[in-house]
Amino acid sequence: MTGIVRIGTTTDLLGESPVWCDRQQALYWVDVRGPFLRRHVLATSETRSWTLPELVGSMALRESGPGLVLALATSIAYFDPQTGGIERIASPEAHVPQRRFNDGRCDRQGRFWAGTMHDVTRAPEGTLYRLDADHRCRAIFNGIRAPNSLAWSPDGATMYFADSYLRTIFSYPFDRDAGTVGARRVFAELRAPAMPDGSTVDAEGFLWNAEYDGGCITRYTPDGRIDRVIALPLQRPTSCAFGGADLRTLFVTTASQKLTDQERAAQPLAGAVLALDVGIDGLAEPRYSG
Repeated sequence: MTGIVRIGTTTDLLGESPVWCDRQQALYWVDVRGPFLRRHVLATSETRSWTLPELVGSMALRESGPGLVLALATSIAYFDPQTGGIERIASPEAHVPQRRFNDGRCDRQGRFWAGTMHDVTRAPEGTLYRLDADHRCRAIFNGIRAPNSLAWSPDGATMYFADSYLRTIFSYPFDRDAGTVGARRVFAELRAPAMPDGSTVDAEGFLWNAEYDGGCITRYTPDGRIDRVIALPLQRPTSCAFGGADLRTLFVTTASQKLTDQERAAQPLAGAVLALDVGIDGLAEPRYSG
């Protein structure tokens, strides 16, 4: 690895959901608390931000339709960056106060998955949903405090998921055709204060996880053993994704929220997006098929 480079000049309160767009050669991500959607074009070093009408937990690219899919606080919606238009397509918990969507990602068949959480108490009230191409939104399982770490193995036969407050990443056998999960097993357990946040999978089938309050990115073998740990110059990495022209750059979003003035001074990169040359091939990000 050749070092850590800052991408752009923005500083997020809670950066999340980095997604590389191979068609635009650009990195998208969100600031949950901004709330902002951001895009950075690598070739021009231009960053553009869109202010959103409510908190945003995650995003995905679309396969054929214009724009993106956003998991907003109360709805999953299409967003058109050209017009700023929002079309809400699923709102399974809009009637529940203080509940919001958090982590989300597409499986390798083009279905969008996103989990909800209680944004104040972190009570185990959240649900993981699957949004199919026809916009039907199905509850998969519930009892979640903070949904994170959604990812799939290269062959799509294993799904990864974490409830951050359990400090545990789980793996599930995944039926690729039906979009259903089997019995969970413990994949990896983290030590306090670290909590598993966003994850991605590389071309070798290894899982990369951002350890919130752990100050590092950890790469796990497919059977859950630690392969390497990359220390970062900040406390709260939030998620990671592969991108760049050759899909060999690991982009890492981070958070600056709830840091003391002293902690902020010691971590000038908190809230920045980082790029790491890790020497490993990534995978193209699946797109929503709806």
